[in-house]
Amino acid sequence: MDVLMSERRRLLNLAYRLLGSLAEAEDAVQEAYARWCALPKPQQDAIESPGAWLTTVTGRICLTLLGSARARRETYVGDWIPEPVPETPGGDPADRVTLDESVSMAFLVVLEAMTPAERVAFILHDVFCHSFAEVAEIVGRTPAACRQLASSARRRIRASHEPAPPVARQAGVVRDFKRAWEAKDIDALIGLLDPGATATADGGGLALAFTHPIEGGERIAHAWIELASRKPAGMTFAERTVNGRPGLVARQDGVVVTVFAFDVTGDRIKHIWVVRNPEKLRRWTD
Repeated sequence: MDVLMSERRRLLNLAYRLLGSLAEAEDAVQEAYARWCALPKPQQDAIESPGAWLTTVTGRICLTLLGSARARRETYVGDWIPEPVPETPGGDPADRVTLDESVSMAFLVVLEAMTPAERVAFILHDVFCHSFAEVAEIVGRTPAACRQLASSARRRIRASHEPAPPVARQAGVVRDFKRAWEAKDIDALIGLLDPGATATADGGGLALAFTHPIEGGERIAHAWIELASRKPAGMTFAERTVNGRPGLVARQDGVVVTVFAFDVTGDRIKHIWVVRNPEKLRRWTD
């Protein structure tokens, strides 16, 4: 069992990238372990690699969940943004998601546009280095078909994913954005935003949020100035790591009420994701 539980962190990392929701990822991994425990002892003993078995089962569970998630998100109030993950210094290492480029908000948003089969094939092969024969067993298609799925997903990534500048530079841009926002400096905000920037919010019908993306750097700057003028008393903003990249959080009465994730290209912000759905922010309040 100790060996099996040592797989938990890897499975959680896999499931989060496949589902974009840490809560759903935890449920998927838990279900995989439950299925293992339900196997008769002779069947368990006959499995040469329990870790590989758990990966296969977790992948299949996620593939099924991705199909149903598409239907659920059609009725979701406003835009659906992947659940942001904080950088947690404490807690059980087995429960942490490794924060690298494949978990950045920009990357996860591109994954959302893929078919479930494309997403599973790409993540398993390109991120977790499984062979296409192994991927085929999970997806239920031939290795050649899985190779095509991963190739299609790779093209989507290349078409929409620009190289990120060094983290220190990203942090500087986000810090400057925070200062300009708090100072209500419209010209500084416009200078920090790409002319074609977009801002997307996710309130899930549970928190107030703009329901349609805001397009254009100037429009976003004006919207953020308006937000600053309506800032509730006692609300504070702090720099935090969001999915491995510099971001901001808004805290009200000790509770994190908004997480801001940024996509920085060069020295300007190209996209802002505003997550306000409280169900996606539970892990952010200390």
